Amino acid sequence: MPTVRDVAERAGVSVATVSFVLNGTKPVTPATRQRVESAVAELGYRRNELARALASRRTRIVALAHPTGEHRFGSSTPDFVTSAGRAARSRGYHLVLWPVDTDGGELRELLGQGLVDGVVLMEVRMEDPRIGVLRTAGTPFALIGRTADPAGLVHVDIDFDRSVAIALDHLQKLGHRDIALVTARSPLPDYGPKVRTRAAYERLCAERGLTPQLYDCDPTAPAGRALVPELVERATAVVLMNEYATFGVLTGLAHAGYVVPRDLSVVAFMSPDMGALADPPLTVLHSPGPDLGRLGVEALIDQLEGTAPTEPALLPYVFEEGRSTARVRA
Repeated sequence: MPTVRDVAERAGVSVATVSFVLNGTKPVTPATRQRVESAVAELGYRRNELARALASRRTRIVALAHPTGEHRFGSSTPDFVTSAGRAARSRGYHLVLWPVDTDGGELRELLGQGLVDGVVLMEVRMEDPRIGVLRTAGTPFALIGRTADPAGLVHVDIDFDRSVAIALDHLQKLGHRDIALVTARSPLPDYGPKVRTRAAYERLCAERGLTPQLYDCDPTAPAGRALVPELVERATAVVLMNEYATFGVLTGLAHAGYVVPRDLSVVAFMSPDMGALADPPLTVLHSPGPDLGRLGVEALIDQLEGTAPTEPALLPYVFEEGRSTARVRA
């Protein structure tokens, strides 16, 4: 295996000069840089990243903390992860996924091992214990999500107020006024996305003179099917922010002889690919996961690199009309 000394001899420079080029610690002339880089390529030299990390006290690894024990992956979760990974690689970092719960216990143990330079938190609670753990450890972090008071926290998130407004705008233009919202029951009462969505729905209903119809059920198909009798009795349209229950609602409607959208218009918070599996294809609001994953990692790496702090970003869900909504029946 070629060494730094081999590279130096091939390029006709000192070992120190090779180190300057590889680590970017001191400027060298373009001609010298070219000779060193050519020698590296010809010899197939690879730096010892572990030694480099020990020398710099940096691992150039960042973690994406997703509490998989408390929140199942949704259809948009891969978008967050893959875009975050690409963003990390483009900045010379590696991304690892930490499936740690939001109580902070396991996160504290992992941070104590010095495995990563920083952490991006997903599935943020309104009062999230992980933030105190990260602050105590002195570990840089960013949020994909928001706490109840996000002032001073580096974060990006979904604009839930705007997203709910988009769904209601669409249904109201079709004449609907009896519009239900179904969310997913969570073991965490202060799960941020759910709290913000329900609050936005209730506020917008009050502003628009609509009577709120809130339902909360387990994220399962049977739970969705169990809601069907009440939904068709009280509502002409439903907004489903419960991906796993959505298909239960659809099958329950079909088994009971109801037709979408003739008897009930449906808008679902899910990916277009998942929505296309339904018959008819669903009108969906899909998460801006690729943008949020990228922005969250970039916000963290900006902190690590000492660049200007990133302004908080709020992005709405993206509306894509299918064939599951129609004008309300007279």
